[in-house]
Amino acid sequence: MSTSQPAKVVQPLRIADAKNSIRHVFIRDYMVDCSIGIHGHEKDNDQRVRINLDLAVVEGGQPFDDDIQNVICYEQMANGILQIVGQGHVNLVETLAENIATMCLEDRRVTSVRVRVEKLDILADAESVGVEIERFNSQV
Repeated sequence: MSTSQPAKVVQPLRIADAKNSIRHVFIRDYMVDCSIGIHGHEKDNDQRVRINLDLAVVEGGQPFDDDIQNVICYEQMANGILQIVGQGHVNLVETLAENIATMCLEDRRVTSVRVRVEKLDILADAESVGVEIERFNSQV
């Protein structure tokens, strides 16, 4: 007799909201090599880490005019993640997630950010381990 249950599928929360002029900007499954972890062997070698971002962005009622300056640039967000990872070793996935959230919230148009950081090669029987956080912009 099998006691296993089907895996629960986790759906992201709905962020885009036309009524409140909120746009959802995201990065999915961004793979980076990162020096992260508390164990000695983790400090000696980079690990594969998957990062997901979900940003709630105020549209502001201004026209886009097909101009990158009028929107949140996901390439700048990705480059910001690489810059944070490039600053050196961090012990905790929580620390990395907080640093990424802080970077995202520097833009006042971002009202909230959800950051998921997953270490991929930790547990043999798990696809990943990690943390997901949500932070709000106190400047808004």
